[in-house]
Amino acid sequence: MQRPRVDSNLTSWLLAYPDTYEIGLPNQGLQILYELLNERPDATAERAYAPWIDLEAEMRAHRLPLFSVDTHRAAGEFDVIAFNLSAELVFTNVLNCIDLAGVPVRSAQRSDADPLIGAGGHCAFNPEPLADFVDFFVVGDGEEVVGEITDVVGAWKRSGKRAGTREGLLRDLAGIEGTYVPSMYEVSYDGAQLVEVTPRYPDVPPLVAKRTVADLADWPYPRRQLVPVTEVVHDRLSVEVFRGCTRGCRFCQAGMITRPVRERPAAQVREMVSAGLERSGYDEVSLMSLSTADYSGIAELVRDTVTAGAGGGAATDPSRISVSLPSLRVDAFTVDVAAQVSRARRTGLTFAPEAGSWRLRQIINKLITEEDLYSAVRSAYSQGWHRMKLYFLTGLPSEMDPDTEAIAHLAQSCARIGQEYTKRASVTVSLGGFVPKPHTPFQWFGQNPPDELARKVRLVRSALGRNRRVQLKWHDPAASTAEGIASRGDRRVGAAIEYVWRKGGTFQEWSERFDLTLWEEAMAACGLDLDWYVHRHRGEHEMLPWDHIGAGLHRDFLWQDWQDALAGHGLPDCRWTPCYDCGACTEYGIEHIVASPVAPNGGSQGTGQDLATGHVVPVELRPRQLAGAGAPAGGGA
Repeated sequence: MQRPRVDSNLTSWLLAYPDTYEIGLPNQGLQILYELLNERPDATAERAYAPWIDLEAEMRAHRLPLFSVDTHRAAGEFDVIAFNLSAELVFTNVLNCIDLAGVPVRSAQRSDADPLIGAGGHCAFNPEPLADFVDFFVVGDGEEVVGEITDVVGAWKRSGKRAGTREGLLRDLAGIEGTYVPSMYEVSYDGAQLVEVTPRYPDVPPLVAKRTVADLADWPYPRRQLVPVTEVVHDRLSVEVFRGCTRGCRFCQAGMITRPVRERPAAQVREMVSAGLERSGYDEVSLMSLSTADYSGIAELVRDTVTAGAGGGAATDPSRISVSLPSLRVDAFTVDVAAQVSRARRTGLTFAPEAGSWRLRQIINKLITEEDLYSAVRSAYSQGWHRMKLYFLTGLPSEMDPDTEAIAHLAQSCARIGQEYTKRASVTVSLGGFVPKPHTPFQWFGQNPPDELARKVRLVRSALGRNRRVQLKWHDPAASTAEGIASRGDRRVGAAIEYVWRKGGTFQEWSERFDLTLWEEAMAACGLDLDWYVHRHRGEHEMLPWDHIGAGLHRDFLWQDWQDALAGHGLPDCRWTPCYDCGACTEYGIEHIVASPVAPNGGSQGTGQDLATGHVVPVELRPRQLAGAGAPAGGGA
């Protein structure tokens, strides 16, 4: 990778992660763009991270601006400052970093001499809460679009940034597919209700469609993963094995907005693992995706990962290599996979049943049975693991107390299975409060208030009793409320976010810094009803703040899936069934890229089963679930 260059003729990017270095350094999205931009002859990229409160105090006391970690160049000297938005509670940090850079916080107050402020990441799929502060958002995959933005900004820079031309630059950026420029749109309301978001000019698109990289094989990045200079989270080699997910979990925004599935060729994965281990010296590899065990030929890939780099380094001895498979689906974790991973150093395993009862898992479309979970747990314990984590959500649509208590019963059963293999067997239950997200079937659901979420946590604690083999950890229910404000708010919520920031509310994703009273005070001061934004259900025809952002999913598909959820109907993985015409494939002319055309467990495509488990699920087929006349050959399935 070419090192950042300080050259006034180059289009300069400062890629900023709005959290500490320890949290932000491993972020793959930032590292990929960092490498891509520095390979271009006309661009340079450096990195910055949010300074912790003690360092910020020193910087402000000595009037030191935000600066890059690469050359210590002041942030205000860059052409573009671009933020990665991976979580809503970092929004106040974004404002803080802009201010530390010496740039006006509100975009309307910036001059031609100020850097452009950009943002991307999953939270950009509802950009409205930050619309008054960010000049442009990248919606979707960034690999291609950053080059096109560089071309436009570079041309503007070479023109001399003539006075009054910033508006024209933003208008040009709005013409790039997947780029949303808030200042190019007018927003109108009728009382509390959002009425419409309309372009100010005829050449500005009314719907901003996400960018989708068609084939990951064309983008084998990062080739040279950054190695930290201090301890960081997830300090290991990370290789993305596929992007997208078709499991259709109705609560999962990432699974919805990253469709379709695009698997990286196995040979390329092996090369990236081998080269990465040799270059970095790491002895742990994370094979990354939304559901890594779903990767075609995952057992063989894990086997090859464990034995990668046999020519030298840590990988010479498989016992010195550990393999991490994040986001494991219990119905895809087989004895074969467990056996291959067990050849490496065993770290803890995390499974995500999400809900305690089969009834509720059908509603959220997590179509795994208790038998699926126990089989995966048994496979793991039999291969030498002695601890695992189970992740659940509470506050899900139609959840009742027996569903909540079932979380404890599942965890206790898993611990008992572990005791059959080792006396050290333990289970940790991680319990999070459900926050409905944009572009999911649950976007119309009003989330549980914090007192109700807290009651459900106590319910699980009570059901667990004094079981020493099961430990319970939970996310702060109050933080879920603030997350709900930021995730589903419209443009008016930006004033509340600014209020929280000006009151010192930075690092709100850190439990020791979070303060719900600040958010409640901010909403009241801005004349906004917290309950209206967070806790109420939405109607079918209500205009949602993100309706002008296209995630590739038909709105009527999402609404029908919401109705299916309320009726308790599951929907099998569309990779192995006829196309449901959700829009992700047909709208972009892209089909799922899966290495093997054979369904899991040897099943054939087009049946009415969940072929990953072999279980028949109650799915009522309607015309919307069949490949329509407008679908390409094969229907994208």
